Amino acid sequence: MFDTGNTAFMLVATSLVMLMTPGLAFFYGGLISRKNVLSIMMQSFVSMGWTTILWVTVGFTMCFGNDIGGIIGGGKYLFLRGITTQTAFPSSAHIPMLVFVAYQMMFAVITPALITGAFASRVRFKAYMIFLTVWLLFVYFPLVHMVWGGGFLFDAGALDFAGGTVVHMNGGLA
Repeated sequence: MFDTGNTAFMLVATSLVMLMTPGLAFFYGGLISRKNVLSIMMQSFVSMGWTTILWVTVGFTMCFGNDIGGIIGGGKYLFLRGITTQTAFPSSAHIPMLVFVAYQMMFAVITPALITGAFASRVRFKAYMIFLTVWLLFVYFPLVHMVWGGGFLFDAGALDFAGGTVVHMNGGLA
């Protein structure tokens, strides 16, 4: 049913994006003073865990659920409801939907980790967690829907194949 080559490629790509987050943690750790290395690295690693929880519960459906006003996705995939190991990705029946969910989740993980470089050693951990949650829910997830999930920017002709708008511009502006 699924193309093993396409699925393997997407799994490798997902793994490589996942490896960028610890790499980013070590990179930022080398740019700041010795006393703040653990803090900046933990911000990147916590981004992996907390973003994964948000993504599985509400993030994926906010990004790729049924369209609500071109801004946000509806509750179609809340808690990944209706997605099984046999569910095919709608745009291409060649890969499992869970592989697409994991691939997109890795971008949701690394984008806030990119932002941590802007406030390295200047933000307390509790403030970072609040920022991470609010930013993902009200900035990142809606923008993903608008550009990649069939929202109004997608309808206006926005093309973003490599994350330039959703990941890099969004992270840079934050």
